[in-house]
Amino acid sequence: MAVQTEVQQKPSLTPPAPAKPPSLYDRLGGVYNIATVIDDFIDRVMTDPRLNANPRVNEAHHRVSAAGFKYLVTEMLCWAAGGPQTYSGRPMGDTHRHLRITDGEWQAFMNDLDQTFDRFEVPQPEREEVIAIVESTKEAIVVAPPFQEGPVNTTGGEDRR
Repeated sequence: MAVQTEVQQKPSLTPPAPAKPPSLYDRLGGVYNIATVIDDFIDRVMTDPRLNANPRVNEAHHRVSAAGFKYLVTEMLCWAAGGPQTYSGRPMGDTHRHLRITDGEWQAFMNDLDQTFDRFEVPQPEREEVIAIVESTKEAIVVAPPFQEGPVNTTGGEDRR
């Protein structure tokens, strides 16, 4: 006759790890939802007269494929939001500095983003996180107006050229 012995497990003194909160990527609904929102956003940006008043931006909007632009922006946001995608585009400064985008144009761009958020009823916490991601690119994109060339006014008075 075999004798069975029960081995009792000692209770663990380590509490289970708390569940990891969902990433922004997951809270936004993944690549398909993000791509849908970016599609609307880029359509706004490409036709925004406030942005296209800058001739360099206007030329770029007519030279660059909207579909390719949408793809890269979707890829970048998915990556930055914690998704499995990897951004394959060039650095922001390399692709935007020559456009001489002003702070006012940046604000118009952000207004377009806000309109898209409204259309898709993006919840406030997710809006704020996406805005933080977008704002992190501002320094590489927005340039100060170029200084006026010519002699420097050292008198402290108004230059009346």
